[in-house]
Amino acid sequence: MLIVLRAGDAIPSVAAKRGEFFRWIREGVGDAWSGAWSEIDLRENAHLPDARAAQGFIVTGSSSSVTERAPWMLRAEAWLRDAVAADTAVLGICFGHQLLAQALGGRVVKNPRGREIGTIDVALDANAARDALFEGAPSPLRANATHVDTVAELPKDATHLATTSLDDHAAFRVRRAWGVQFHPEIDGDLMRGYLAARREIILSEGLPHDAMMERAEDAPDALALMKSFARFISR
Repeated sequence: MLIVLRAGDAIPSVAAKRGEFFRWIREGVGDAWSGAWSEIDLRENAHLPDARAAQGFIVTGSSSSVTERAPWMLRAEAWLRDAVAADTAVLGICFGHQLLAQALGGRVVKNPRGREIGTIDVALDANAARDALFEGAPSPLRANATHVDTVAELPKDATHLATTSLDDHAAFRVRRAWGVQFHPEIDGDLMRGYLAARREIILSEGLPHDAMMERAEDAPDALALMKSFARFISR
């Protein structure tokens, strides 16, 4: 079983065309995972499954901020601590990356460098070359991103894996749990949908919206990370 822990909703205009995160993740993983799938909404479920109830878990992105410290977030963080202690395989995406870091003793803040959105370059460090998720991935890795918060401090036991021009901690691993600040499940069409929906905000922050739209593209090497995660938990 591969369980997606839903932490938020897609932008309505994008969801109307392409569905929600669960669909994007399933389509992105494709035939790399032949087992069963399930989805649980972290915001609505007070009782989360035993960390050993599935081969792996994927925590989605969200428009919420980890800094809000909402009750459902604290509950999810406690579950993540138990999952990591149980050596469960976890992949945290964007908000999920931040939630994982915060749960394990890291620190999440609003990024003082500003919003990171669009198709970006992710620089992998030497640790990534030996990592089960990133092994064989090119550097820089092209990926799609949309976030305002950042992991300012990694958990003390974390292995650093990647950076971007705006984010010092774009990916990390603790035991069998990974966090990636970017969105491997977002393709060029979805990225353009997000950019279009947030056009006024992007312009108000002085960012080059039109150039970002032109540069938005599919990111197959980032997408491959989700496939690598699925194959990892299939072993």
